[in-house]
Amino acid sequence: MNQSSSPTDGMTRALRVLGWILLGLSSVFVWVVVNAPIDSVQGIMQKILYVHPPLAYGAYLGFVVTAIGGGLFLWHGEERHDQLAIAGAEVGTVFCSLMLITGPIWARGAWGPGNWWVWDARLTLTLLLWFVYLAYLLLRSFTEGEERTARFASIYGILGVVLIPLNYWIIDLVGGNAQHPENIQSGSLGEGMGLPFLVGNLTFFFAFVYLLVLRWRVGIVRAESERLAYENEAAG
Repeated sequence: MNQSSSPTDGMTRALRVLGWILLGLSSVFVWVVVNAPIDSVQGIMQKILYVHPPLAYGAYLGFVVTAIGGGLFLWHGEERHDQLAIAGAEVGTVFCSLMLITGPIWARGAWGPGNWWVWDARLTLTLLLWFVYLAYLLLRSFTEGEERTARFASIYGILGVVLIPLNYWIIDLVGGNAQHPENIQSGSLGEGMGLPFLVGNLTFFFAFVYLLVLRWRVGIVRAESERLAYENEAAG
């Protein structure tokens, strides 16, 4: 008798495809970054450009996924949507953490010795964004399996995304009075830097999707195992 496939079977197949794509893109990414031109002012430190902004975009995307998953959970009440929200928060926090690590490294190279961090608007809001979703993960870890907590966390995750557009446009809102550079726009990259920047964004995007699907699958499998264990215990 043929057994119907579970949602995690499709995720497993997707992970194989995503893994091969990510492997190929990572190889291309390393090659184009190594061969990218060296900035005349910042030197080789400028090549963090090909990592730092893509990490920021991944963090934003992860937190948006958390809001979407939370909204779907509030609407339908399905466990898979709650697990999607958790996966988005975890992967987004990982990307945000790496962004907060690479940022000061770049800052020290661009702003001079000793300038690992300055309390300008963009950096302060980024740190606040990291704390907001770290608190989300701590809430979920200490109250795992409680539906009321899941609903509260869904609302919390939805409200948290308000910081994302504020974080992105804050430099414009403060009239450029920030030490952090302005957002990258068309034509703002130097000659030969556009291709590695594009490949970097594609590579980190697929890395984000791979990690998101992987964590989502783990969450669904674990939640299903816990449900079956509870049912067996109740029946016994």
